[in-house]
Amino acid sequence: MKTSLTAAGALAVAVMLCACSPDQPAVQAPRPVRTAEISYDNARDINRYVGTVQSRHEVDQAFRVGGKIAQRKVDVGQFVREGDILAVLDDSDYRLAEEASRQQWTVAVEQTRQADSDRQRLTALKADGSVSAADAERAQTNAQTAHATAEAEARKLELARNRLKYTALRASRSGVVTAVRFEAGQVVPEGQAVVSIANPDESEIVIDVPENQLAVFKDARFKASLASAPGEVFDVTLRELSPQATAQTRTYRARLKPLQALPLGATATVTAERVMTSVSVAAVPATALTQNGGQPALWVVTPMGKDPAGIVDLERVAVWGYRNDEVLVSGPQAGALVVTAGVQKMTSGLKVALPGAAIVDANTTQQAAR
Repeated sequence: MKTSLTAAGALAVAVMLCACSPDQPAVQAPRPVRTAEISYDNARDINRYVGTVQSRHEVDQAFRVGGKIAQRKVDVGQFVREGDILAVLDDSDYRLAEEASRQQWTVAVEQTRQADSDRQRLTALKADGSVSAADAERAQTNAQTAHATAEAEARKLELARNRLKYTALRASRSGVVTAVRFEAGQVVPEGQAVVSIANPDESEIVIDVPENQLAVFKDARFKASLASAPGEVFDVTLRELSPQATAQTRTYRARLKPLQALPLGATATVTAERVMTSVSVAAVPATALTQNGGQPALWVVTPMGKDPAGIVDLERVAVWGYRNDEVLVSGPQAGALVVTAGVQKMTSGLKVALPGAAIVDANTTQQAAR
């Protein structure tokens, strides 16, 4: 009986000692972080603009006389050649005017013949003294006036014929009809644009450049793509940049020339790229930037050999510029990994898990072993 009590007491003491013994220190697992690799290149300023494809040469056609449109000969998208009739006005009034001018010219010609006959007759009578010198001079003056009147009436007849001819609107050049601003039966004034013709073989991209990007835009290299084929990028060159801003938008109109013909009216995206500095810089997410003693810095991860983890350390960097969500820096070695998220929770010497490493909770492993 005494032996049993002694064994029970020893077991209780052993249990109490085990309960009172301190646990082994917990092993902290590497903290998972997001990283980005440092890759150096020349700093570039890239801007994108959306514009439209237009013809370099587009001409508005207008009647040189006013009147009521009798016929419409073309539609939008139709190809016309130089001299083709686009529209015709009602020419009734112009035919009457031409006939009236013809009659007036006929009268003037007859008056000229009569005046010449009188001048010749009086000149012959003056030789034998039958008429005075004043009468002969008066006949000479009348003949000259009649000739001038006939000449003026001939010019009026020519103008009347031209105005009759202008009732048919003809294409001044070959091209595609891009706009028609009239219908048959409409009365149009003289000089009002009614048809637009563009040359489809000489296309260009028209964009508007903001004032704060103008200096960069002049020295940039340009590439463009169409909305219908965004994957097909082609080179374009700057042909014209307006020296004056548009009053409404305060932007500068730029025209860029492609190497191939483009469909008129298409939407195009132009990319302007310019090298900002000769110093090689790396673009990292703006969330990676922090400070060290008031100077910009990055948390750089140093790998631990074959261990899928690393140690972070703060390294100062030089900042060369900013983009929408990136910052251009220099300093860390090429290929180095920098922390891009949670930089405010980093401390020097902190062990972090590299991207793609399996995170193992050391405390759980230790408890499983016990």
